[in-house]
Amino acid sequence: MVAKAQYCIGCGVKLQTTDPQGLGFVPENVLEKSIAAGNNELYCQRCFRLRHYNEMLPVSLTNDDFLQILTKVGQQQALVVNVVDIFDFNGSVLASLPRFVGDNPIILVGNKADLLPKSLKRTKIKEWLRQRAYEIGLHPVAVVLISAAKNLGIDDLLTQINNYRQKKDVCVVGVTNVGKSTLINRLVARSGGNDDLLTVSRFPGTTLDIIKLPLDDGGNLWDTPGIVQTKQLTNRLSPKELKYVQPASELKPKTYQLNSDQTLFLGGLARFDYLSSESKSVVVYLSNRLLIHRTKTANADSFFERHLGGLLQPPFEQNTAEFAHPKRHIFKAEQKSDIVLAGLGWITVSANTTVAIWTAAGVGVSIRKAMI
Repeated sequence: MVAKAQYCIGCGVKLQTTDPQGLGFVPENVLEKSIAAGNNELYCQRCFRLRHYNEMLPVSLTNDDFLQILTKVGQQQALVVNVVDIFDFNGSVLASLPRFVGDNPIILVGNKADLLPKSLKRTKIKEWLRQRAYEIGLHPVAVVLISAAKNLGIDDLLTQINNYRQKKDVCVVGVTNVGKSTLINRLVARSGGNDDLLTVSRFPGTTLDIIKLPLDDGGNLWDTPGIVQTKQLTNRLSPKELKYVQPASELKPKTYQLNSDQTLFLGGLARFDYLSSESKSVVVYLSNRLLIHRTKTANADSFFERHLGGLLQPPFEQNTAEFAHPKRHIFKAEQKSDIVLAGLGWITVSANTTVAIWTAAGVGVSIRKAMI
């Protein structure tokens, strides 16, 4: 057992030395050496393997466990910093957030702003985010654009936090893989602390419990567990496949002039059929590494069956079963709109356009007012 209840500084779980398969395990000899050296900054075995070997060990927490932890936020007087992924707003926004946080004020933070084309005005993106938030019942006191990975916009966020905090605790919340822990590392670094304290990775569900970092005035900065959004396509992919789907640099939109008999395959993860009779252009916003293939719609079924996991990848061969029988969704765009696949990206279509999207059952597919 661990004396004096020490906690992993990477994921926040209580450390223990008795169950190698359990959460928070650390070898007893490692713990003893750390205590002897007066070192209180310990990582559990899971975080150590993740940080140094990019290995994700299985965890026993369920999504219900995560939600129970998040309800603790609503029981506090706190400023809530809700981080969303601009590239995947529909898949990363928490529509149920108000019932978890009560009357606490919310700052909406759009992370990964560096992925959007530089030509796009940031004021328009902030207003677009605010409008989409209002549509689902979120009423943020401020909207801030940042790139935690590139260390951009952090000072602006700190200014807004200081404006609305009023000496309350600050709780950072969001779904998995939106960059919460990276952001907190940046905030800690701005305060002169360790700039690589929390465990950060491509894997969902890195933070397992609330991590409280003390602030100078007696308050705390909370990093909460990410809520797993099952509708995000990224939760169905391996780490190797994620590298092709999650953009790491500024998006390079691809424009296609399509006729009613043409189909686009987005790797093997989704299929886009153009159903309108009038030829129009569509603009695809996806990771620059994901290959797109155009074919005739009449040949699309056989093309998919022959090439899924090969020419059409990701998914790779060992992960094709979930994508082999996609579900069809039909959309009629009354205005210029984005057809969104949660976790993958979006396709912008003109007004009065009808299209079909095919992807794995359960993946979130929706239509929204065009972002760009």
